[in-house]
Amino acid sequence: MKDRKKFLICESRFTSPYRNLAAEEYLTRTLPDNTSIMFLWQNDNTIVIGKNQNCYAECRVAELAADGGHLARRLSGGGAVRHDMGNLCFSFIARGEDYDVQRQLSVIAAACREFGIDAQPTGRNDITADGAKFSGNAFFSVGDAHCHHGTVLIDCDFGAMARYLTVKKSKLQAKGIESVRSRVVNLNTLCEGLTVPAFCAALRRAYADMADGEVAELPLPDPSLYAETEKMLSSPEWLYGTNPPMTDEVSGRFPWGGITLRMSVSGGRITDCTADSDALDPEMPAAAARALVGVQRNPRLRKRHRPRHRGRHGQSPLLRRRRRIQRRHSLSLCGYFSSVKKE
Repeated sequence: MKDRKKFLICESRFTSPYRNLAAEEYLTRTLPDNTSIMFLWQNDNTIVIGKNQNCYAECRVAELAADGGHLARRLSGGGAVRHDMGNLCFSFIARGEDYDVQRQLSVIAAACREFGIDAQPTGRNDITADGAKFSGNAFFSVGDAHCHHGTVLIDCDFGAMARYLTVKKSKLQAKGIESVRSRVVNLNTLCEGLTVPAFCAALRRAYADMADGEVAELPLPDPSLYAETEKMLSSPEWLYGTNPPMTDEVSGRFPWGGITLRMSVSGGRITDCTADSDALDPEMPAAAARALVGVQRNPRLRKRHRPRHRGRHGQSPLLRRRRRIQRRHSLSLCGYFSSVKKE
């Protein structure tokens, strides 16, 4: 006889991004068989970047630190987001057939319906209402246990979001948007008076309905059990990464997200490569960077030269030619990455 399935709800009282992300990893890593968990949590004044992103390209790190904010890097892929106390974070943790992204998204949608809000999944990883995004979702796994987590914007400070987050021109062009503010919406503008505690209670009811009412409370595990993970997630090495000297850089945007490759070339071959990306697959960018090590670089790419004279618009003919070559080289990578992963 199969063990009965358990559906648990765990809620964090902490507002530290490092503790909450460490608790989430611990819940995923130690998930018992036949068990599903919905973990609810909040971070205060935090920019959270995806596993493979460059923090300096995604947010204004100095301004965030000067204002007492936190920079965090999560275990999943995807893009940068801002958390504050007007934002609710959720995590669905499960294994095998119990892990169903569409069913998990239906829990969010059901909670929204309680307040007359029609929520729809759109794009790679967004949930929208009235055409504007109020939730972004991302995913990671620990062994055979999977975590689907995301945000719900309820009463967030969009001024702070625009102040700290940066948006690349390529993403603006791809999405046809003018600013961060134009793409997002707080749910309390669609349902006047909606609060984080009220939405949290609705999520609990929706999760219980999905589980046919058989839901139990799971106390948050003692932080000492994941103290080492919390220490790692708050370390400069994890947050800021390493920046080895590189000679070439190429970027591109694809259906699965954007990527920037920084390469060191010696003797015509790529000897080192790093990748920054908002791809949802957290492992793909690093795998792609590793695959390029040892590859012969396009011989038409030249090293930077100091221009001896300038042509029109203040650019030397040599500089204009090098930029044309770089664009062709970037396009030559498109076929490779388009075949690696499409979300």
